[in-house]
Amino acid sequence: MRIDVLTVLPKLFEGPFSDSILKRAQDKGLVEIHLHNLRDFSTDKHKNVDDYQYGGGAGMVMRIEPIAACIEHLKKQRDYDEIIYMTPDGSLLEQGVSNFLSTQQNLMILCGHYKGVDERVRQLFITREISIGSYVLSGGELAAAVLVDSVIRLIPGVLSDETSALTDSFQDRLLAPPVYTRPPDFMGHKVPEVLIRGNFNEIEAWREDQAIKRTQERRPDLLD
Repeated sequence: MRIDVLTVLPKLFEGPFSDSILKRAQDKGLVEIHLHNLRDFSTDKHKNVDDYQYGGGAGMVMRIEPIAACIEHLKKQRDYDEIIYMTPDGSLLEQGVSNFLSTQQNLMILCGHYKGVDERVRQLFITREISIGSYVLSGGELAAAVLVDSVIRLIPGVLSDETSALTDSFQDRLLAPPVYTRPPDFMGHKVPEVLIRGNFNEIEAWREDQAIKRTQERRPDLLD
C-alpha cells in the first residue's frame, strides 16, 4: 500500500510515523507513507497557501491552486483508490471504513487547516470525507495520523499476530471483553477462574458474554 499525505505541517507526522507498528510496517515494505508539503506547490513568493474568505468572516481558507497542483502532480504518477479529506463535518470514522481502506492500494489524504479548504477542492477532487469525532482540531494532521494508524495495522503481515486485529473492539459490532495477565491475584482482585482453568470453549463463551455485557453498558448504540 502507498499513502500520500498532503499537509502544510509535515513535521507533525514525524513522531507517529517513525515509531512502533507504523515504522515496522514501513521497514517491512508493507506500506509507503509519503508526505507532501503544500507550500511547495504554491506560486506565491512567500509560499502562502491561504487567503481571506469571500463574504468576510473570521479565519483564513486554504486556496485551491496549491492543493489542485499537488493532487494533479500525484495523479499523473498513479491512480488513487480514494482521495480523502479529513474534516470535522465528514463521515465518522468507524472500523468498517478502516477495514475497507486497508484493502486498497493507493490512498491520498488531504489535511485541512485554518477554516478548511476552498469548497471547490471537495467538489472536484475528494472521493471520501472523514471525521474522527464531533470536535474541532487545529488541523487535519492529527486526524490523518489516527486514520493511517487504524488502516495500516490491518494490513496482513503488519501485526505479529494477525488474529489480534480480528478480536479488536468494533470488528463484530461489539466492544472487546476484559483482559488479564499475571499476577492472578492483585490486592485481592483475582483473575476470573474461567480464564485460568484452560477450557477453550468455556473461555470463548465467557469472552462473548462479557463483550455483549460491556457493549450494552457502554455503547448500546452498537447493538441497534
